[in-house]
Amino acid sequence: MRTIDTSGVPTEQFDQLEDAAGEISPELRDVIHAIRGYVREGAQLAVLDSNATFTPSQAAERLGMSRTHLYKLLDRGVIAHDRVGRDRRIPVSALFEFEQQRQRERRELAERFARHERIVDAAIDELADEL
Repeated sequence: MRTIDTSGVPTEQFDQLEDAAGEISPELRDVIHAIRGYVREGAQLAVLDSNATFTPSQAAERLGMSRTHLYKLLDRGVIAHDRVGRDRRIPVSALFEFEQQRQRERRELAERFARHERIVDAAIDELADEL
């Protein structure tokens, strides 16, 4: 993994790059837009080799969870991993896939709560109209 320091990058240049990006593909424009957002937040960027692997400790830290919880996910097959002797290695692609699935599930849950709240609000409004 290689880390890129973005502290010296002026965000105005990203704006200029996006303005002049009429001839580039929408996919590249999305990448530039995402990088600009991270640079504005002052985040450092990391470049990972698609064949890279993480140890369970590294993966747990990356996912923001305990190693114990991560091992439970590995044992249940929720996150793909390989065994190297008695150790485990988790491919970067498996972590990204898990993170994307987790984000989809969170978004769906938030949408269900929002829909439920709208239904409850509508029912309360209907009852108030009846009174």
